[in-house]
Amino acid sequence: MGFINRFKNAINVFLGNDPPRQPTVYSTNYMYGGMSSYRPDRPYLSFRNERSIINSIYNRISVDVSQMIFKEIMLDDQFRYKSDVSSGLTKCLTISGNKDQTGRSFIQDIVISMLDEGCVAVVPVDTDISQIDSDTFDILTARTGKIIEWYPDDVKIHIYNDHTGQKEDIILPKKSVAIVENPFYSVMNEPNSTLRRLIRKLNILDAIDEQSGAGKLDRIIQLPYTIKSNARKDIAEKRRADIETQLNESKYGIAYIDATEKITQLNRSVDNNIRKQVEYLTSMLYSQLSMSTAVLDGTANDATRLNYENRTVRPIADAIADEFTRKWISPTAYTQGHRIRYFKDPFKLMTVSQIAEASDKLTRNEIMTSNEVRDKIGLPPSSDPDADSLRNKNIGSDTGTPTNYDDNQDNDGDYDSDYSEGNSQGGIVLDEA
Repeated sequence: MGFINRFKNAINVFLGNDPPRQPTVYSTNYMYGGMSSYRPDRPYLSFRNERSIINSIYNRISVDVSQMIFKEIMLDDQFRYKSDVSSGLTKCLTISGNKDQTGRSFIQDIVISMLDEGCVAVVPVDTDISQIDSDTFDILTARTGKIIEWYPDDVKIHIYNDHTGQKEDIILPKKSVAIVENPFYSVMNEPNSTLRRLIRKLNILDAIDEQSGAGKLDRIIQLPYTIKSNARKDIAEKRRADIETQLNESKYGIAYIDATEKITQLNRSVDNNIRKQVEYLTSMLYSQLSMSTAVLDGTANDATRLNYENRTVRPIADAIADEFTRKWISPTAYTQGHRIRYFKDPFKLMTVSQIAEASDKLTRNEIMTSNEVRDKIGLPPSSDPDADSLRNKNIGSDTGTPTNYDDNQDNDGDYDSDYSEGNSQGGIVLDEA
């Protein structure tokens, strides 16, 4: 059954076995699922997590993981990559996760939600057959959801329903839902983790900054008389109000006091202490996540970048691929060699000279064909038949003649003196001893 036909007959997790809904007719006086100025399906960070540094970390990691290509593949009998598998799941991960997200933005959604919440539920929304009754269903669309209740065999998930335009709670079996847990849970999500401590300090620092920027001078006026009676308190209050009025009405914020009065500025040492703690926790978080400011702004050297890729990006990608394989590859398909794997284009972070050097080594060592290299760098395939074959271009053909001899031939097809003298072995000319 073709993919389009399977999609027409898909089983929706919100609709069950009911027949597919008819296309909705929209009109100016009909409100479908409510209206909003923002996308209701987008992930939103938990309360007080929307800080600049936290957002930067989440965004950097999620974007880097989404650059990986996730797809269903087939392994050979030696557990080596053999071929791609054309499936609905592969289309979800590479082309379109659902009607609102591309495959790449879907992966980014998974990572951001996982980092923020500690784990994320990835729900097969549309499948070719019922996911409740079978383990061999193919996934046509999927979405991320937040787990709000855990049961022995099921989970209650808060997820966006694209039929109603609202987020709903739904109970699904664990066997069909991919639950991806953050591999850095102890660093980012535990109550007293480094990230949570940093968020609390940032909240305090923000409160101090808001107070400082609210026009509060944090000063005490010492009056020349004691304030014990209500009458004296009323006089003191009028004096304070008078000084406030002077400051507000003054162009440069200047006021006067009596010669017998004294102004005392409150100590703000707590501000400096909090800032030092924020700097310390930020440095600790960077160290635990193998990150740095150079990684965030794109100026990291090769060693720093490689360390970040191996210790942060790949563990998260492994967690996603392993859970997808565990939940969505049936036991029969698994024994046949089906897996969910991710691949990263090594040419993206290379300069032109590095690409040229790597291409030469890859083709010369018969790892990639010339056309495979051309595809990676955005060039159309060559019409040369040899461009699709794995061969070392520095080694001659079966007849023993060098492959790159065009410039050394004359009009009669004879070789010049450089090739007529000396011995040749494997197409490489050797000087006479």
